[in-house]
Amino acid sequence: MAEPQIRYAKTSDGVSIAYSVMGEGSPLVIMTGWPFSHLEAEWLIPTYRLWHEQLAAGLKVVRYDSRGSGLSDRDVADLSVEGRLLDLDAVIGRLGFESVNLFAWGNAGSVAITYAVRQPKRVDHLILQDCFVDAASYYEIPEFMGLLALLQSDWDTFTETLSNIFFGWRAGEPARRGAAFLRECVTAEGARAAMAAVVSSDVTSVVSDVRSPTMVIHPRESKFPGIETARSLAASIPNASLRMVDGAWITTDDLAVASVSAIYDFLGLDRPAIVPTTPTPSMDAVVHTILFTDVEGSTALTERLGDAKARDLLREHERITREALAAHGGSEVKTMGDGFMTSFGSAVKALECAIAIQQSFAEHNASAEDPIRVRIGLNAGEPIAEDDPSGRGDLFGTAVNLAARVAAKAEGGEILVADVVRQLVAGKKFLLNDRGETELRGFEDPVRLYEVRWGERSG
Repeated sequence: MAEPQIRYAKTSDGVSIAYSVMGEGSPLVIMTGWPFSHLEAEWLIPTYRLWHEQLAAGLKVVRYDSRGSGLSDRDVADLSVEGRLLDLDAVIGRLGFESVNLFAWGNAGSVAITYAVRQPKRVDHLILQDCFVDAASYYEIPEFMGLLALLQSDWDTFTETLSNIFFGWRAGEPARRGAAFLRECVTAEGARAAMAAVVSSDVTSVVSDVRSPTMVIHPRESKFPGIETARSLAASIPNASLRMVDGAWITTDDLAVASVSAIYDFLGLDRPAIVPTTPTPSMDAVVHTILFTDVEGSTALTERLGDAKARDLLREHERITREALAAHGGSEVKTMGDGFMTSFGSAVKALECAIAIQQSFAEHNASAEDPIRVRIGLNAGEPIAEDDPSGRGDLFGTAVNLAARVAAKAEGGEILVADVVRQLVAGKKFLLNDRGETELRGFEDPVRLYEVRWGERSG
């Protein structure tokens, strides 16, 4: 199944909400755990993708990023339940649905419950997973109070911890990628503002007024909330059913299929045939554009600032680079502490990403006490795709080695590209200065390099 196109709906208070539609049948609107939602980034998570594709085998699946997250407007003042109700209403209204089935996860449950009470004729079925009634009481769970404290003090550790809770502490690479996904969904400041708004949500006074057929799904290994919260929620809604499934959230293909089966059973539909998930672009595609970043003088930086402060700066490099990768469709192959190796299926996207990275660092450095200067190099070719000793996909070969050597020739703040990249982006209005034939260590023949004038684009 091809990646769904992203479109926008405008709320009554002027917020642009990103949404996508896939499949045919009765509409199922998916409300993810806000603010950790990103339509493009979640499509790259295999289990999420399988889950959505399985649902879309027999339903018209609508996904959207609520205000303050993902591809929707992020700089929004009103993050209340009332504001997020406007997001849901805008998407449903834009698509012209008379009624829908609602699936809500986590804190999106308060929005879904409120909508079902106010618009009973527009909600055919209500499905709630890991939801709760009173956020303030829910967040008093000691473990969650610890997470909220991390959110206030250490964004990276918070996302890594939250991801490990979802995927399991031994998950390794899936958990690491999950943490990167969480950081793509929202900024640290945005997440703090969202959580402050969520804590005040309480639907205790209206939950018993839900009249739509309701199912509460509880994964048996879910840490937040526990089974007692799920039972209490199901008991609070007239005639609601409680459905237990193995695992925690959607972390394996089996869990994704089990969740889909539960939803289809509840909606009274025949279970869809298990269709193979469309693979994300593999690393053995014909041509890759390889992009390397490297923090200039990272060793000297550590000696001057000390380990802790230097690490804070490197985290900023990681955040900026990963946000740019998510925005431009790049894949992180690996990080080397003070640099990244990344891959793109499009040379244009790779170069746009490189420019976005340098622009972000320029903005950061304008007011920073300790500026970060990053060199970037790009090359394109047909690398060899293999798993490294840890089982993680990696790229090898001449195309990769040359890209690393190109990056090493750049100064901090520069973007250098090999001639093959210049040819691939010809006519795309990038401004390139010819740096001439350059000797690169390990290569017998000189390579022609070009400097990207990233501060401007031709008209």
